[in-house]
Amino acid sequence: MGVKGFVEGGIASIIAGCSTHPLDLIKVRMQLQGETPAPAAAVQNLRPALAFHSGTHATTHIHVPAPPPPPRVGPVAVGVKIIQQEGVAALFSGVSATVLRQTLYSTTRMGLYDMLKQKWTDPDTNNMPLSRKIVAGLIAGGIGAAVGNPADVAMVRMQADGRLPLAQRRNYKSVVDAITQMSKSEGITSLWRGSSLTVNRAMLVTASQLASYDQFKETILEKGLMKDGLGTHVTASFAAGFVAAVASNPVDVIKTRVMNMRVEPGMAPPYSGALDCAMKTIKAEGPMALYKGFIPTISRQGPFTIVLFVTLEQVRKLLKDY
Repeated sequence: MGVKGFVEGGIASIIAGCSTHPLDLIKVRMQLQGETPAPAAAVQNLRPALAFHSGTHATTHIHVPAPPPPPRVGPVAVGVKIIQQEGVAALFSGVSATVLRQTLYSTTRMGLYDMLKQKWTDPDTNNMPLSRKIVAGLIAGGIGAAVGNPADVAMVRMQADGRLPLAQRRNYKSVVDAITQMSKSEGITSLWRGSSLTVNRAMLVTASQLASYDQFKETILEKGLMKDGLGTHVTASFAAGFVAAVASNPVDVIKTRVMNMRVEPGMAPPYSGALDCAMKTIKAEGPMALYKGFIPTISRQGPFTIVLFVTLEQVRKLLKDY
């Protein structure tokens, strides 16, 4: 019975991940908007106003203000630009990493959540309190993320590659190539770069997404608003997607930036860790920078969560006799 939850969750996650991959790619590109370009990495510790003027005399920033950040571009414009500059196929950059990530991360989190749910559901009432659902989601998400982190780092880098100048591109051929190259050039530990963030984000997403889906679905059915069918699944999953997007976006922005940072040999990394990245981002771009990419996050979390749970319910129906 335990293995079945992993299989069902894995199939649904891979389908949902591949079908919403372009939205995820646009989200990653938007989250990196406004980030200080790579050459300024060495002077990251200087004030952001001077970060653009590493060669100028310290007093000149009074006369020569830092150039304004590039205008924020919406998700549709980002998507159109990617297609124009890199071709339609670029929207699926890193899709092999998505498949691997969903296979490792989502299969683990969905399966574990299912196991904990079976264990912690009250046999008399057939109900599980919301607090237990949240705890189950936190545990399942954390373990799933630790397992899937190498694929996550590879995916972020493959998705972000197209925005780098040609000379700086990593040009990974596939997720296996990305993981191999990273291990060789940056050491095995680079595969777990940002893993504390991935784990935190996954705990938030899994707890908010799976727990709220179950809660919304139960409420709809208990109140008799709809019957248990496609309408209920779509409504509950869209609401769950919104909750997950709001909860996870700030951690997601920091995770993307930490995973994507380029560490030059012999130079201090642009960010010393998650907190440093958060502080520098807020200082340079304002607190709302942590909600960069929120529109594509919600426009991905919404469809992703809907495809995930609708597929999951269908897969459960197909496999119920096994």
